[in-house]
Amino acid sequence: MQVQPRTQAVAPPIATALREFLAFKLGAEEYGIDILRVQEIRSYEAPTRIANAPAFIKGVINLRGVIVPIVDMRIKFALAAASYDAFTVVIILNIGQRVVGMVVDAVSDVITLAPEQLRPVPEFSSAIATDHLLAIGAVDDRMLILVDIEKLMTSPAMGLVEAPTLQ
Repeated sequence: MQVQPRTQAVAPPIATALREFLAFKLGAEEYGIDILRVQEIRSYEAPTRIANAPAFIKGVINLRGVIVPIVDMRIKFALAAASYDAFTVVIILNIGQRVVGMVVDAVSDVITLAPEQLRPVPEFSSAIATDHLLAIGAVDDRMLILVDIEKLMTSPAMGLVEAPTLQ
């Protein structure tokens, strides 16, 4: 009896490599974060201030019994002064074992990107470390700055969430 080698069905690489990002605006720029980290999107409500918290930590909100720290991304990224209007939203994220909210100017849409739409991030000095950026996404005439939100929120500079431990 001759044994035939087993072959595995392999999906086309493009189908498995597609990633979805939630696009949001901060000032004139458009950013994107992994949609799998997003728990919900809420309208902005003034959080309760915490004494001696860094300026980018606006305070905390009570989200169905969970106390959630709120980070103003405009302040964190050293952009122009934040103004809060009808378009301002809080994106609630699941990072590690914590829930964190981030204030952004507006949410645009969910964008699916293929590997060929991703460009490397150039090295430069900015308010956000380039190792917290995944890539620059190119969609038609739009450019999306893709943020590694887990790496950013678990960074020691944020002081919010402990980095996940590898098992």
